[in-house]
Amino acid sequence: MLKQVEGSHAVAEAVGLCRPQVISAYPITPQTHIVEDLGAMVKSGEIKGCEFLLVESEFGALSACIGSSAAGARSYTATSSQGMLFMMEAVYNASGMGLPIVMTVGNRAIGAPINIWNDWGDSMSARDAGWIQLFAESNQQSVDVHIQAFKLAEQLSMPVMVCMDGFILTHSYTRVDIPTQEQVDQFLPPFSPRQVLDPASPLSMGAMVGPEAFTEVRYLAHHKQQEALDLIPKQAAEFEAIFGRDSGGLIKKWDSDGAETVVLTMGSVIGTMKEVLAGMREDGHSIGAITLRSFRPFPTAVLREALKDAKRVIVFEKSLAVGMGGILSMNVRMALQDHPLKVHSVIGGLGGRPITRANLRRMFEKGLRGELEEPHFHDINMDIVNREIEREKSQWKSGSTAENILQDIGVVAAAKTI
Repeated sequence: MLKQVEGSHAVAEAVGLCRPQVISAYPITPQTHIVEDLGAMVKSGEIKGCEFLLVESEFGALSACIGSSAAGARSYTATSSQGMLFMMEAVYNASGMGLPIVMTVGNRAIGAPINIWNDWGDSMSARDAGWIQLFAESNQQSVDVHIQAFKLAEQLSMPVMVCMDGFILTHSYTRVDIPTQEQVDQFLPPFSPRQVLDPASPLSMGAMVGPEAFTEVRYLAHHKQQEALDLIPKQAAEFEAIFGRDSGGLIKKWDSDGAETVVLTMGSVIGTMKEVLAGMREDGHSIGAITLRSFRPFPTAVLREALKDAKRVIVFEKSLAVGMGGILSMNVRMALQDHPLKVHSVIGGLGGRPITRANLRRMFEKGLRGELEEPHFHDINMDIVNREIEREKSQWKSGSTAENILQDIGVVAAAKTI
């Protein structure tokens, strides 16, 4: 059914159609509308046979899902930003125990300084925690990938994060095709856990493991992720056969076959990029794009094949490893380590900074000319940066960097209000 609907509500409807048995919720912007809507649907009876748990913290939210999943219930939660950090111990426990929990991450920057807007800092903080991480480009894809996430998690017995850009997707109203219950039931079978706590057949879950077996346990988690590289495209094909649209897979190509320059990114920014790149192709540039839908597992072989004819790749990401550079670009370089093409690392959109068609085109043109510094911080104001560097050099008690910059740009009142 086609609806003009907020992204968060569309995701809540999709999760409800997956027949969850336990939803554990703690609100944090920008994912709050998802769990609010799910709570209303459970209360009204629209979602049947489901227990909605309003817990005391993000750590509690995922911990409750660990318990319910271990007891054999299809379990779901959502988080963002500092909430991800607060539940991080449980994030590792869920994957280490092989529990098929699905969690939405409404991607948001991590403070300090406090920031409620979108970048990928929260998901990237858990990139090595053993969860599958699927990134959505649109609200339609967010709906579809959540449905696939439950099937993937339960087939592999490992947790899945569905990452959608906060506000850009979670709070935007777009046309979305909400599936029917019959379609979802045809695609997603009833939950049959591989491991379950049963008084009639006692077992240990989350046992102490010493040096004699820890490496093997971790390797098997890695092996499951490698299995996912085959399962994700297979399930995407099954989904397309039932629902009539392509919303899954490992990567998506946009006029990249045969292009000399390929832009690589994840998430919703591809919408703006496609418009810019179309104009550049009309002007005679050989340029296309690829979006990664699966960040974990990282689709090394598929990406190498997709980039085999390219001369350069411009990796655009909303994440930064402080002291090193771009996180996505580091993964791309590892995947292409013996490939002759040039990899440019571009970091932009941090803390929700707008990414416009005009500034994207200027950056892409610099890349074509080989003029991008490494890494390139997209649309950064170096005058402000250099002013603060000079202040710190000249004054020992130079004060708070964030406060100083806000004063320099004239919005300190807003900072104090927050």
